[in-house]
Amino acid sequence: MKLKKNLAVLLVLLLSVSALRADEGMWLLQLLKEQNAIELMKKQGLQLDADDLYNPNGVSLKDAVGIFGGGCTGEIISPEGLILTNHHCGYSAIQQHSSVEHDYLTDGFWAMNRSDELPTPGLRFQFVDRIEEITDIVNARVKAGEVDEYTAQTRSYLAGLAQELYKKSDLYGKKGIRPVAETFYAGNRFYLIYYKVYTDVRMVAAPPSSVGKFGGETDNWMWPRHTGDFSMFRIYADADGQPAEYSPANVPLQTPKFFTISIKGLQEGDYAMIMGFPGSTYRYLTTGEVENRMNAQNEPLIRVRTAALDVLKEEMAASDKIRIQYASKYAGISNYWKNSIGMNKALIDNNVLGVKTEQERNFEAFAKGKPAYEGVVGNINSLTREMKPYMSQYTYLTEAFSNVIEFGSPYLVMAQLKKGLQEKNDSLVDASVKQLRSAYDIIHNKDYDHEVSRKIAKAVFPVYAANTPAEDRPAFFETIDKEFKGDINAYIDALYDKSIFSTRANLDKFLKKPTVKAIDNDLATAYSTAKNEKMNEVYSQYVSYNKQLVLLHKAYIRGLGEMKLPAPSYPDANFTMRLTYGNVKSYNPRDAVHYNFYTTVAGILEKEDPTNSEFVVPAKLKQLIRDKDFGRYAMPDGQMPVCFLTTNDITGGNSGSPVLNAKGELIGCAFDGNWESLSGDISFNNKLQRCINLDIRYMLFILDKLGNCGHLIQEMNIVE
Repeated sequence: MKLKKNLAVLLVLLLSVSALRADEGMWLLQLLKEQNAIELMKKQGLQLDADDLYNPNGVSLKDAVGIFGGGCTGEIISPEGLILTNHHCGYSAIQQHSSVEHDYLTDGFWAMNRSDELPTPGLRFQFVDRIEEITDIVNARVKAGEVDEYTAQTRSYLAGLAQELYKKSDLYGKKGIRPVAETFYAGNRFYLIYYKVYTDVRMVAAPPSSVGKFGGETDNWMWPRHTGDFSMFRIYADADGQPAEYSPANVPLQTPKFFTISIKGLQEGDYAMIMGFPGSTYRYLTTGEVENRMNAQNEPLIRVRTAALDVLKEEMAASDKIRIQYASKYAGISNYWKNSIGMNKALIDNNVLGVKTEQERNFEAFAKGKPAYEGVVGNINSLTREMKPYMSQYTYLTEAFSNVIEFGSPYLVMAQLKKGLQEKNDSLVDASVKQLRSAYDIIHNKDYDHEVSRKIAKAVFPVYAANTPAEDRPAFFETIDKEFKGDINAYIDALYDKSIFSTRANLDKFLKKPTVKAIDNDLATAYSTAKNEKMNEVYSQYVSYNKQLVLLHKAYIRGLGEMKLPAPSYPDANFTMRLTYGNVKSYNPRDAVHYNFYTTVAGILEKEDPTNSEFVVPAKLKQLIRDKDFGRYAMPDGQMPVCFLTTNDITGGNSGSPVLNAKGELIGCAFDGNWESLSGDISFNNKLQRCINLDIRYMLFILDKLGNCGHLIQEMNIVE
């Protein structure tokens, strides 16, 4: 009873008063008052109150921010549902609308009126409608034995709990509501978040990739930066302002809150805050876990994706059709390929293992005589060493055969068809045949090229084989050895030429008279079955360790929080809404090197290289820069800013997040981190960590002068 009482007191103290550390921290908006954050933010320069940022009973800045698509942030910048996000966040939508005839990736897209705005099937925008704490509910069920501590943190259990509580709420039955239950502080706290989901989102504006992706892969994660990384979309709703599927009758959403835009300019040291949805951080890993991240996750990812990217570069350079088809896929593969390279380097350069070792020593001293914490770190590191081979195997499997190779067979449907044929169950056979026809169209979609996929497979299979012992490989490697005499290329050619799903002709021929023998002999079905069986096998071994780690982490993070008292702790990012605050600030990455906090268009012309697609400058933009035709968006000295740096703590998922000044006015759009601190997801470095942001003045300049979209600017509330 006493232990339980002490735990309850601890959880309050863990999130209670004291000085927040500026810059580091992805803070929960619903806890700003509880953690006394506002007063400290005001000392940094904030001119707003807590309810201006997050008000559970009214409208606040929170209501102008949402989830864009499946993994980015967007903000509302007009009273008519106009969304600003990054170009790279809107990239898949831009690619979706592009073709050789209408190459919006190359040429850009500017809707000159509402009728030009393009419906984008599959694209969603989600606002946070309500946040409720459910820690007591979960703990009571654990105490009653209805669920164990591990299961209570699993996605499946939390999804069921969210639906159960939603059905009892006053939101049940309302349009577009999506309930999500999430765990925070490694299972020490739980929240139920209700999202309002809009599914009619239309593309409004996107600069050409020579602006929106200027610098390409070379400049990705780097500073100085000159990338106009923005795109614009609009939310449409029914006549009542409620979420609705696309209809010509839908109207722009009249939003209760949108950001005022400031073009007053920035100075070093200015207050800056960011609201958004950071995806994942791992700030509470131990030394053993950091080593696993480097060697069992990042290194396999780098090796496999390097092979795939080399093929894609060559194929995309040779064909506009392939370039457009694979533009979004290439961007997705390359982004965390370079991130993983930079992370491994930064983890070493910034001595993160040394930092973690010191933290563990301090924790072990703190834990002496405390049964709940004593030995926790040692147990975590011991388990981590044991699970390393399974983590490495699983990374190689998923990277090689799921993340970069697209071709395969819907093996479960094939198994279902086989069963129907064996049992002479005509209804099961008919249903399976229908599913197979649909599956073929999904695999061979408009953005898939069979020959490109074949070439990637030929590049990736050998990488996987070279890094995985023969006894740990999927069963199809036995086929390669026995039936193809170890010739991987011959096996891949047979897989891509002769399998049922290789071509429409092969599928049609099979479906005219499907047989059990044909299914048993199909290489693609055997390949897909074997790879998934191996993934499941390795994953089950990994999970057996992870179940123990989850409970150890719950104790470790609770203990770290207690050790830090009276200073509060923030939870790792999990793609829920957070606020981070800091300042506009330059930095010194190396001895005798200083980076200013902003860049200008002069750097665009300095980097220009017409022979390199990453550094092409559109002729019109070049002329605007040479003529200094910047309008009201220029700095007082006549220069045109492009990007700027802040000390805000962000990660993937924050892309597109609004950067706000002390008054809560929009001054930029966050889009990247800097190379020197790519270890930041694991260990925040106060000296080096910087957030790279698009200056809102450059966005407006491009929209106005390059896109001729003055009508969009008129929608906005701009202060000078």
